[in-house]
Amino acid sequence: MKQLSSGLAAHLAGGVTTLCRCWRLARKDGAVMGFTDHDRDLVFDGVTYQAATGFAASAIEDQLGLAVSNLDVDGALSSAAITEADIHTGRYDDAEVTVFLVNWADPAQRVILRKGYLGQIERGELAFKAELRGLASRLDQVAGRVFQRTCPWELGDARCGVDLNSPEHHGAGTVAQVFDAFDFTATGLDSFATGVFSRGKLTWMSGANAGLPVEVKAHAAAGSVARISLFLPVPEPIEVGDTFTITAGCDKSFETCRDRFGNVLNFGGFPHIPGNDFVLSYPTQGSDNDGERLG
Repeated sequence: MKQLSSGLAAHLAGGVTTLCRCWRLARKDGAVMGFTDHDRDLVFDGVTYQAATGFAASAIEDQLGLAVSNLDVDGALSSAAITEADIHTGRYDDAEVTVFLVNWADPAQRVILRKGYLGQIERGELAFKAELRGLASRLDQVAGRVFQRTCPWELGDARCGVDLNSPEHHGAGTVAQVFDAFDFTATGLDSFATGVFSRGKLTWMSGANAGLPVEVKAHAAAGSVARISLFLPVPEPIEVGDTFTITAGCDKSFETCRDRFGNVLNFGGFPHIPGNDFVLSYPTQGSDNDGERLG
């Protein structure tokens, strides 16, 4: 049940209301934006809720129990607010959204209708449609340890402990030749062996994609240049002369952790766990069933 302030409760009971909805959107990179379906901008809690954004929302659907409640938000693509490029590059992925019911004549009278996170975003030529997932959606995520041969840690995180800022795991390059939106060659990485940056992260420092982090699929050294292949194409064309930083990658195997990083003590997998064939094996007639260790 929503707890209303005495002022808002009295306003709702008065018969004639001056109500609107506001959306506060907080991205993972720290940017905070506000939108409203009112015809004028509103300001509260240090956030300006813009009116000229073309935002509209569907009816809020609540589910019983722990079922996920959803809400769709439609909006126009505007260079002053939400751009197609920002959506394409994932800047709004899993952004936190708070929906308010506000008395626009007195914004201090407001109540939170819904909090959640942006889910699937569909883009059209001039507009977008975003799914707002309720807080219960977090319960759908897998939690806890998984017993597997490979390491579950992210390279460089606190559990892994590898310092990705060290010179042997971090480099900077300049694009020398572009093949397509996935592949290019670069200079500045000639001191690194083939594969060091495979499955690593590349962050563009200049050019049309400046500030965008992307995942590296493969890295191959070829003399004074290195060929870089990305998992996904970048939204803007890569140009010769674009600069970037790049950090080492890991295939999560015990051998890579041992040989490349010398980090066996922090390896989070279980490289000696029995495989499916061993688990499902059974004694057979004629075999040497003497109780000794198999294999």
